[in-house]
Amino acid sequence: MRDVFIIGETPATRDQEIVLVEGSRVFESWKTPPPPVYMEYFFFNVTNVDAFLEGAKPEVKQVGPYTYREYRYKDNVSMVENNRMVSAYNIKSFVFLREKSVGDPAVDNITTVNIPAWAVMNKVKGSFWKTSMASMLMTSSRSGLFTTRTVDELLWGYEDPLLARVATSSPEVEKVFGLMYKKNGTNNGEFIYHTGVQNYMDYGRVETWQGQSQLTFWASNQSNSINGSDGSAFHPLLNKNERIYIFTPDLCRSIHMEFEKDVEVKGIPAYRFTPPRSVFASKEENPANEGFCVTPQECLGTGLLKVSPCRKGAPVVASFPHFYLGDAKYVAAIKGMSPQRQHHQTFLDLNPTTGVIVRANKRAQINILLSRISGFPKTRTLNETIFPVMFLNESVVIDDASAARVHKLLLIVTLVSNFPLIIVGLGAILLAVLIILLVRARKQKKEVKRTVFTKALYATSTEEDTSYSRVSDKEKEDPQNGTYIGLSPKDDP
Repeated sequence: MRDVFIIGETPATRDQEIVLVEGSRVFESWKTPPPPVYMEYFFFNVTNVDAFLEGAKPEVKQVGPYTYREYRYKDNVSMVENNRMVSAYNIKSFVFLREKSVGDPAVDNITTVNIPAWAVMNKVKGSFWKTSMASMLMTSSRSGLFTTRTVDELLWGYEDPLLARVATSSPEVEKVFGLMYKKNGTNNGEFIYHTGVQNYMDYGRVETWQGQSQLTFWASNQSNSINGSDGSAFHPLLNKNERIYIFTPDLCRSIHMEFEKDVEVKGIPAYRFTPPRSVFASKEENPANEGFCVTPQECLGTGLLKVSPCRKGAPVVASFPHFYLGDAKYVAAIKGMSPQRQHHQTFLDLNPTTGVIVRANKRAQINILLSRISGFPKTRTLNETIFPVMFLNESVVIDDASAARVHKLLLIVTLVSNFPLIIVGLGAILLAVLIILLVRARKQKKEVKRTVFTKALYATSTEEDTSYSRVSDKEKEDPQNGTYIGLSPKDDP
């Protein structure tokens, strides 16, 4: 998932601010992201176990969510290679939120696939002696193909009786099993990231994970490549035509996302990126995915990824919830599946200017591959089935304080990016004002000159040389215009 962070306040400071270096504004919020992250777990409760074991179509009912507040931070952070890289461990911890959940995880029971039993059976298949021993241990420990456990047990772990017996002869086997066992308050290995000091396009890009720049799980170099970020940081100035790459340890591989549409979150414009169907497509549909086949005989159809190479050989299959974007046959094989884009799509909403993620939903489903296994009579009636166990939804929406800072930043970016136009506009206005003032001043100067010239031309005597006097003792009367007064020079005294 993306951790929302604060970018530098002007594009001019980008080289100093949008880098994962101590002192930049991005650094602290990258280490400890402010927005709340929620993790929801949905389980598929099997309602017809006995009928399924006799050959009927399995029926499941979705139960959830069981919601946890996810707290995350980066620990043991240290700069390497002269600030070109930064090393860190991603720590996650979870706190249950009853008000956002459908029930109590310590009380609610779920009937589902007995994953430890299927892991043991798949581990020993092909060896008659090991198969016989495992079958005896399953019988003595009363371990069936399905189990009923509380949500807490399924998530955070319980001591499995079969694993406990196996561990007596194989100490490396863990007695406790849980889908999230040892994932609360722990990390998944050291990451080394590019800081973006040399190139802002490398900001947050993963260089190595657990000391490796290439994975070793898959059959091709392309499939083993570690590409993109870990989902917590993205470079600014995003383009609609580019692919967003994310390396996810949970899937033991990198995936890519493509632009889908423009969206808006809390008034912030964003691009929505989502993984296309080709990410989990079959090798026939997307030949580049052939490297993800565990063996040439174990290539699954579109919508599935078998992750057993990084799950100690357990027959775990990843998909999107309800087999969204998968082949229709997987949906049809399980009664209770209903893929819907609105509820099952994974997406990232990124502000293209800053690279800040304003909203995200990461959704993934855990399935188990069930099939007939020689030496285990209980499996003889089973057809190969991708059986859903649980799906999760990890979500985040930018908080109001961070949204306000992004709004401020976008305003500054807009002003600064338009600064040349503003300067040109102001210059044009000032030039126009200056021209108007010069024209007016010139007009006033001409009027003053004309007035002075006129006075000089007609002023032949001073005011003292002129007086009013009667032309005669009786004022003359004009028959048409009335009485008038004549002007005559004043006599010298």
